[in-house]
Amino acid sequence: MDQQRHKRLRLLISKLNKQRKRQAKKIDILCNDFIAAQRNFIERLNAITFAANFHQSVIGLTDLSKLLHTAGKLIKEEVAHANVTFFLRQAENFELHMFESEKPIGLEKYRLENCFTAELVEQICKANKLCNLDDMFAMGLQGNLVGLSKVSAVTVPLGELGQSLGFILIYRSADNKLTTDELNRVSAIRTGLAKAIQACQVLSHATD
Repeated sequence: MDQQRHKRLRLLISKLNKQRKRQAKKIDILCNDFIAAQRNFIERLNAITFAANFHQSVIGLTDLSKLLHTAGKLIKEEVAHANVTFFLRQAENFELHMFESEKPIGLEKYRLENCFTAELVEQICKANKLCNLDDMFAMGLQGNLVGLSKVSAVTVPLGELGQSLGFILIYRSADNKLTTDELNRVSAIRTGLAKAIQACQVLSHATD
């Protein structure tokens, strides 16, 4: 009789332990889902906040150089230690805007921008999506492979009503790879920036 009781007791304990493990696993899953949802909410809030502050800073700017200088400065503040360059599409070529101060800088030293041809710019514009280095290589990017391997780079499209105006090139050291959250925040301002660029271009042509 005692042996049967002990056997039933062991079975009961074993069953309870299995139930506890299943319950603990469900709790872990729920906690992880909650943490992930909370993180996603915070990141969406950060993107909305950045976009609101960005648009407030560029509203009313009618000079293209001032607009792009302000936009580049704000993006650099959001994406630390990154280089930011604007490629604007033209009929047969492109305009390149890059700033380290209030004045555009040249391409005297080696920079990733030197690797961009008119054909590559056109291919990126037609793709109208976020493009990483692998995408750019597939589209014809050529350059020092050793140097490029040390870079984390992405292009962010600038489009308005289905028309590509160009893109933003963002890059920094591969040791500090660009993150999805950073790119999501920049993507949150691309439509508004494209509208502002187009408005500046229209105004410039009207006053020529």
